[in-house]
Amino acid sequence: MRESTIMNRLRAGQFVMIAEIGVNYYDIATKEGITPLEAAKEMIGEAKKAGIHAVKFQSYKAGTLAAKASPSYWDTSEEPTTSQYELFKKFDSFGEPEYRALKEFADEEQIEFLSTAFDFDSADYLDPLMHIYKISSSDLSNLPFIAYQAKKNKPILLSVGASELSEIEAAVDTIRRYNDQPMVLLHCVLEYPTPVEHTNLLKIVSLKNRFPDLYIGYSDHTKPTPDFDVIKTAYNLGAQVIEKHFTLDKTLKGNDHYHAMDPADARDILAAIRRMDMLRGSGKLACLESEQLARANARRSVVSAADIPAGTVIREDMLTYKRPGSGISPDRMPELLGRIAKEDIPEDTILSFEMFKEW
Repeated sequence: MRESTIMNRLRAGQFVMIAEIGVNYYDIATKEGITPLEAAKEMIGEAKKAGIHAVKFQSYKAGTLAAKASPSYWDTSEEPTTSQYELFKKFDSFGEPEYRALKEFADEEQIEFLSTAFDFDSADYLDPLMHIYKISSSDLSNLPFIAYQAKKNKPILLSVGASELSEIEAAVDTIRRYNDQPMVLLHCVLEYPTPVEHTNLLKIVSLKNRFPDLYIGYSDHTKPTPDFDVIKTAYNLGAQVIEKHFTLDKTLKGNDHYHAMDPADARDILAAIRRMDMLRGSGKLACLESEQLARANARRSVVSAADIPAGTVIREDMLTYKRPGSGISPDRMPELLGRIAKEDIPEDTILSFEMFKEW
């Protein structure tokens, strides 16, 4: 893809959904008896069919990401691995050739490709493959690495989970030191899965108020619900971008399947957002075309309160206001006072200026 779908939609004020495939394709490959690359391509294709706008992966090597003593921070009843290093080691076989192949396949499918870089090497080889860099919440305080990616001078999606305001400000300032491209801050809760009572969605409003020149989004880690109220609420609070983990089988144990959306969820979410857009309307302060008939008939006109003989000088006590609104609007009633009736006007007549002489 020659242009960024994400940026084009953001500039147009449109909603963006990003499917965080991450490394879920490994488990899909095992389940289906295919290679991880085939599974990753299958997931890209299913995301496109669901109407998703972009797919995102994670590019790392366990040895450069986590020390062997790194403990888990996820729900171990869902993902039993208790070492970050051991978990990441299961899913780090891809390198530049595989991501290039995925980028080419995504282009064929006409869906935007991006991947979160977790080391300098992946940040470099991903550069020609992406329109946008995505920086993980886990690297929010890693200012040297943020600066390295900012110097690529591309738009940046920055997740701000588990952070203090001062840390967000420092990360944004670091990016702006080297990069004036558009930026998206993604509210995120680093709790896998995130209980709905911990979503703290008003943080989206706080981010919009504190960073009015940036786009704001939400990276969701809650388990999907039938009404998708978390994502709908996030959108209505100002999240123009929603990033959510993506799987083809939510029943798979481990990794990020247990809080991911599947293609059916994605279709339902996008349908819900379209309904939200319909309900929100344009916000224009004007009468709708569909209101014109009601406007004409439900508003009031100036009406004669008694018989008015020809030649009578009009006084206020001769007038009243009744429906419909097809005559002189009550706000123009002062223009009638002092005029002279050209003709006999019966009581309860909807008045028009043609019935009166000028002063």
